[in-house]
Amino acid sequence: MAVTYEQLRDWVLALPGTREVFVESWGHPTLRYGDKMFASGSPESSHASVKASREDQAELIAGAPEAYEIAAYTGRYGWVRVDLTKADPDELRHVVTEAWRRTAPKRVVAQYDSAQGQHDQG
Repeated sequence: MAVTYEQLRDWVLALPGTREVFVESWGHPTLRYGDKMFASGSPESSHASVKASREDQAELIAGAPEAYEIAAYTGRYGWVRVDLTKADPDELRHVVTEAWRRTAPKRVVAQYDSAQGQHDQG
């Protein structure tokens, strides 16, 4: 099942403190916590880039080479390029959430985790 940029954006915007920022010089939107970018893509494209650790990058590429590859320019920092038409939606949602976790302040992540735990129990 393919993922669209709109779905990816909706997943991101459901996380605390996130926003979509169009970068005129790049010609496409970025997804951010505050001013810190952790994903980017475009409604017109079947690809997106997502922040990952170097370890996660290696695991994603090894586990699903048809869906993930090293991102241009930022790949040396762990970013992955995702083929949205081939990525598993549940895995990609997890990857995006983890990218947010790497970017958001620890206290915000802790508050989110606490609320999710309470939600899961009730």
